[in-house]
Amino acid sequence: MTRSFSRDDALVAVAAGVLAVAGNVAAVGFATNRLVLGRVDAAVVNATPPALVTFSIETLGSTGHLLHLALAVALTVGAFAAVALGGLAVARRAETKVAAVTATGGTVALLAYAVTATPLAAIGSGVGASVPVAIAALRSSGSTVDLDRRRSIELVASVSALAALGSAVGVLRTPESAADVGGSEPREMLDAAATASFDVDGLGGLVSTRRAHYEVDINAIDPSRKAATHTVSITGAVDAEREFTMAQLRALPTENRYNTLRCVGDDLNGEKIDTAVWTGTPTDALLDQVEPQGDCECVMLRAADGYHVQFPLAALRGGLLAYGMNGKELPKGHGFPVRALVPGHWGETNAKWLTEIEFLDEAVDGYWEKKGWQGTGPVETVAKLHAVERHGDGRVTVAGPAYAGTRGIDRVEVSTDDGETWTDADLTEPLPGDDVWRQWKATLDLDGPTEVVVRATDGTGRLQPREESRSYPSGPTGWVSREVRP
Repeated sequence: MTRSFSRDDALVAVAAGVLAVAGNVAAVGFATNRLVLGRVDAAVVNATPPALVTFSIETLGSTGHLLHLALAVALTVGAFAAVALGGLAVARRAETKVAAVTATGGTVALLAYAVTATPLAAIGSGVGASVPVAIAALRSSGSTVDLDRRRSIELVASVSALAALGSAVGVLRTPESAADVGGSEPREMLDAAATASFDVDGLGGLVSTRRAHYEVDINAIDPSRKAATHTVSITGAVDAEREFTMAQLRALPTENRYNTLRCVGDDLNGEKIDTAVWTGTPTDALLDQVEPQGDCECVMLRAADGYHVQFPLAALRGGLLAYGMNGKELPKGHGFPVRALVPGHWGETNAKWLTEIEFLDEAVDGYWEKKGWQGTGPVETVAKLHAVERHGDGRVTVAGPAYAGTRGIDRVEVSTDDGETWTDADLTEPLPGDDVWRQWKATLDLDGPTEVVVRATDGTGRLQPREESRSYPSGPTGWVSREVRP
């Protein structure tokens, strides 16, 4: 005789779902394609309506990533928990505790394998799901789950500790590479940038650290790639398709360069803009080995996380296939083992975890274009106001970065009367390179709270426009202003 599922059944099932996720992570590390959670997260992202994606980017920022990850966690745990309930039902029919453990572990493992096609992921999930069922079975009488308050607390505590342990093991199984690349030149470039940077509280340096550099991805869990097996293919409308291993890429000419990246979804005075010293193979070294034959003179970059972006071939010329960042191999979050850098264009063109360069016969929409964004063009000119240093006597130093892509920055001006009059700010000396920001600073005498406005002029003489536009669909514009108190 069977009975309906009880509160205790539900508690054990959820615990099994949590440890199934943790067991999956412990078994394979944080690798999107081998994690059920990663697959579910990708499905959530792809199913999100474009309007909601735009709202999330503009309103929630990085919090939006956390929300869709939380939804993916809830869905994944819920799916595993439902399977665990089925296992408990089987056990009740069989009237043995062993059946509860084996039925739950086996069905969860089958689900994990169906989603990931990875035996190790299936084993980790199955073993993880079995643990709370086994704990509950040992603390219950007969073949049913029967937990009093103390045993329920013990179960929750045990599952929490094991989930934390599983996550920690997963982190250890996903190490970051710290190998040196680029010889001694990156260190010399880092030192030169540090010397050239303005010393203003809160401003930071001209080169951003690996961890401080902003990251934007379509998924919350990055793909995990091995340099030994990773390849970059050149396909499509070319005379002959090619495939390059990482060893072959590194055997081609190597270049170290300063390069700034800015996200198209960045706020007007946001902080999704950073600079690093990048090491890699110039894209021309690959492009010169093929004869493009497509009519549209455009390319599609494809990445291991499913991301794809299309833009004119001319923009890729002069770019870099980067495998190093600030003298070390790329961090996983920045596209290890290789990413594209496209000079002067919004960050979305700089595909990470690059796997393919496809020459097209006709233009097609990329990932973000399908969602209504048009951010593959050149960046807008901007001067941002990020730092305020107070000297205690009414004087205030304001400072920030200024950036205009390959056009460069020629001038930054500051106003305290809503643009009626302007004062030139000091600029750092330009770092070598075609696509690098500069820093500006100005010291002001303020009597009280003042709206400080800044604007930049790029190397072509074009002034940062006053008219404001939102980041959607092709990047924000407008003068930057901020209330500053002495």
